[in-house]
Amino acid sequence: MTQLAKSLLAASLLAAFSVAQAADPIKIGVSGPFTGGSSSMGVSMRDGVRLAAKEINAAGGVLGRQIELVERDDEAKNERGVQIAQELINREQVVATVGYINTGVALASQRFYQQAKIPVMNNVATGSLITHQFDSQPESYVFRNSANDSIQAPMIVQEVVRRGFKKVAIMADSTNYGQLGQKDLVAALEKKGLAPVVNEKFNIGDVDMTAQLLKAKAAGADAVLTYGIGPELAQLANGMTKIGWKVPMVGSWTLSMANYIDNAGPGGEGARMPQTFIQEPTNAKRQSFIISFLKTFNPKGGRMDSPVSAAQGYDSIYLLAAAMKQAGSTEGPKVKAALEDLKAPVEGVVTTYKKPYSKTNHEAIDMTMPVFGEVKNGRVVYAYEADQKKATAEGKK
Repeated sequence: MTQLAKSLLAASLLAAFSVAQAADPIKIGVSGPFTGGSSSMGVSMRDGVRLAAKEINAAGGVLGRQIELVERDDEAKNERGVQIAQELINREQVVATVGYINTGVALASQRFYQQAKIPVMNNVATGSLITHQFDSQPESYVFRNSANDSIQAPMIVQEVVRRGFKKVAIMADSTNYGQLGQKDLVAALEKKGLAPVVNEKFNIGDVDMTAQLLKAKAAGADAVLTYGIGPELAQLANGMTKIGWKVPMVGSWTLSMANYIDNAGPGGEGARMPQTFIQEPTNAKRQSFIISFLKTFNPKGGRMDSPVSAAQGYDSIYLLAAAMKQAGSTEGPKVKAALEDLKAPVEGVVTTYKKPYSKTNHEAIDMTMPVFGEVKNGRVVYAYEADQKKATAEGKK
């Protein structure tokens, strides 16, 4: 074989290899609790992620490659999250991971992505520390597109102040999520010259909060501020009914979870919480998303278990896809740099993201975006619209 023939053969083999490599799917990890008490959020997030990946793949994928989701159930356990992170990085060789519902799991696990220089997108977990965990390092690979607790806590406090409540009780679970959140609530109350009359906690799995509620009632609390997840929040609402004490419940976004609304029943009515997304077709993008989600996953009663989780999961994939396209690569450092300087707006369900991140800010959601939701007739609706409808109805009497 001549030297020319050898060169041509080598070039053709290299080209064939490059084509084959280009056709390899883009593996993106999806880590969340798909079983257990947090699964209402985890499964909704996963379904939102699946829907986005399906749409992107149908439109040709990213950089001519299809997205392949590598899903793992972290069971809301820190140790399981750590195992999954290492598996997704070392064995599955994902180029990014989305998910994390629970703040504790995120804080325990995302250091592995940081070490590997692989972006991780927190699309539900809200602990304020999450995007600041590596502030002492030159760069961070941790991003978020959910409303962190330093946004939610002031909103919660402003809501109770607006409604004239001054003697509030805090009820938070004992997890990192609950305890970090209650600290944010205390700080937000202090800025308004207030302090909680009681500050109680409960454990995951608790079914009787009578003791904590009786303390709050005896202290004259006129509102209850919450930081927990659906099952235990429902027990709080049921406990209030049990002791014949009805005061407004205002808390973090998790009061919108289906397993709060359904398990609390009538006692859960009226609870209010910050929301980045409410299942109402207020614009064309949201209408399309809701129709596609309901058609694809057929949730019971036509209600998403956790609309916020579904919407933010969906948007997280579009944000990552936009960064990869801009970078022309799936390499971690290049995708990170693109995320920090996205040139074109990314149309999402929560919002249209216009330069959502920078080198010093890895939070896509700001104070202007969340609204207040209210549990009404087994669903979450826009709270202030509910106020207007109630006032109108009372005026007609």
